[in-house]
Amino acid sequence: MYGYPMYYGYDWTYFLVLIGVVLSMIASHNVQATFEKYSHVQAFSGLTGAQAAKMILERNGINNVRIQGIAGSLTDNYVPSQKVLNLSQSTINSTSIAAIGVAAHECGHAIQDARGYQPLILTRTISPICAIASKVSLPLILFGFIISMTSLVQIGIITFAVAISIQLLTLPVEFDASRRAVQTLAEYGMVNDNELNGIKAVLKAAALTYVAAAASSVLQLLRLVLLTRGSGRRRRR
Repeated sequence: MYGYPMYYGYDWTYFLVLIGVVLSMIASHNVQATFEKYSHVQAFSGLTGAQAAKMILERNGINNVRIQGIAGSLTDNYVPSQKVLNLSQSTINSTSIAAIGVAAHECGHAIQDARGYQPLILTRTISPICAIASKVSLPLILFGFIISMTSLVQIGIITFAVAISIQLLTLPVEFDASRRAVQTLAEYGMVNDNELNGIKAVLKAAALTYVAAAASSVLQLLRLVLLTRGSGRRRRR
C-alpha cells in the first residue's frame, strides 16, 4: 500500500492499534469487574444512588438539577446544558457502595458546573468542533493516501488531533469529579472508611477507562504520523 512503513512485508504500525485495543479491553473488563464486586456491598446508610445524589446536591446548594433514570448499566452521566443528572438502572435504586460512588461522581460534575470549573467549560465549548473534526479527519486521511497527496493526509492528521483533544481534556474533568465525590462523601459522613476505600476503587477503575481511550487515540495518531513520514521517505527515493 502507498506510503506504509513495512517490516518484513507487514505494516508494523498495526501493533500500535493493537496495543490501544488491548488497553481499552483491559480497562473495560476492570471497571465491570470492580463495579460488580462492590455492587454486592451494601452501604450502612441504606441510601440509594438517587437519594445520595439528592443529598449531595442539596448540601452543595444545587437545587436546579433534575435526577432521572436512564436505561443500561454504567451509563450514568450529567448533562450541563439541561441540568439533568442521569442515573442508570444499576445505580438509581441500588443501595450498594458502588452505586453511591457512581452517583457521587456524577454529582461531582454538577458541582463543577455550578462552580464554573474551567476545564468543564472548555470541554463543552470545543466539543462541537471536535465532533466535526472526528467526522472529517479519517475521510481526509484515507482520500489523501488514495490520491498520494501527502499534504491532504497531513491536514487530516491535524484534524484528527483536534478531534481527540476532547479526550485528553476530559481526563482532568473526570479526575476532579471523582475527587469531589470522595471528598463530599467523607465530609458528610455518608460512608465509613471501609466503604470509602471501595468507592475509590470503583472510581479509579472508571477513570482508567478514560485514560485507556485517550491512550488508544494517541496511539492511532502516532500511527498516522508514522505512515505519513514513511510516505515522504518513499517519495524522495
